[in-house]
Amino acid sequence: MGYDVASLRKQFPALEAGTAHFDGPGGSQTPRVVAQAVADALTSPIANRGTITAAERHADGIVLKARAAMADLLASDPRGIVFGRSTTALLFDLARTMAATWGPGDEVVVTRLDHDANIRPWVLAAESVGATVRWLDFDPETTELDDVAGVLSARTRVVAVTGASNLVGTRPPVAAITAAAHEAGALTVVDGVHLTSHAAISVAELGADFYSCSPYKFCGPHLGVLAARPELLEELHPAKLAPSSDDVPERFELGTLPYELLAGTTAAVDFLAGLTGSPADRRAALEDSMSAIEAHEEPLRRRIEEGLAELPGIVVRSRAAHRTPTLLLEFTDKRPSDAYRYLAEHRINAPASSFYALEASRRLGLGDTGSLRVGLSPYTDDSDVDRLLESLATFLAL
Repeated sequence: MGYDVASLRKQFPALEAGTAHFDGPGGSQTPRVVAQAVADALTSPIANRGTITAAERHADGIVLKARAAMADLLASDPRGIVFGRSTTALLFDLARTMAATWGPGDEVVVTRLDHDANIRPWVLAAESVGATVRWLDFDPETTELDDVAGVLSARTRVVAVTGASNLVGTRPPVAAITAAAHEAGALTVVDGVHLTSHAAISVAELGADFYSCSPYKFCGPHLGVLAARPELLEELHPAKLAPSSDDVPERFELGTLPYELLAGTTAAVDFLAGLTGSPADRRAALEDSMSAIEAHEEPLRRRIEEGLAELPGIVVRSRAAHRTPTLLLEFTDKRPSDAYRYLAEHRINAPASSFYALEASRRLGLGDTGSLRVGLSPYTDDSDVDRLLESLATFLAL
């Protein structure tokens, strides 16, 4: 079975309203099967995890299935899958925990390309213990990161880098960056929230010691996921309640897990695995599906870029050689917020903001307000692209 976007779109009730969604980088629409999994978990007998009652065993099974599903998606160990309220919350907890072993003279590296969720936790953690923050810059013309070697030293403890910019789509050479960081003796934290929606991921191949993502970016519910090697998690001791488990990964999960969201996460992973067929091995199915998503999205991105090139008054700021199908548009004599509103009036969702990539927006000269972002999703089709280009042309002519 090949990739059939028309059939795929029928699985998303939200698309029945007729809106063209280019807001996927902020959160995808949800397929019916994921919503049903959430509802089923909420309406089935359930309790805190345990082994005695059927309700306890049901809750435990949901958790274990979700860990296995995310491990397959990320080619990682299910014993190293941590769930949390959000990626932001998980990274704050991780940064605070790791900073307990730092002191003056230690260094952490963050990039100006990242979402603030992979910047501010490290900056604040470093400041709290007197460690030094070193910034990896990027070229505002190409949106490519500078060479990480320039900010590494024997005192580097952590390098935090994005897998793909949620603002301009740039995909840095993560494997090369993590290799250089490891050579310097540092650990690496890769924010994969934007990347995971657009590419097959292997945490080991990327060289990430910690990899974060959010299921609601790839057709799942709202929560965060952190993947790491179990033995690395064993070395970390986060603040937690005294009665709570000290096992890994449970020691990092504060309070009772949202079982219904974990059930939805498993359903989202299975949904992705079934997009192009169902090989017996879920990991293999996911690799096929994510490759098919890339093959579907890439021509649409090129169509948009070719169409934008014919429209006077628009500058595309997404220029990296390797990038996701995410375009940041700047207007020479129009306000991005006006374009946002105009498109929304015509049932086209393409928001304008800095999207929490505050440092990147400032580096591009767009200040704290950012600009208009157009992001593709697995359900985007040619008619969506036609509507976008036609509406932008009309807006520019006003």
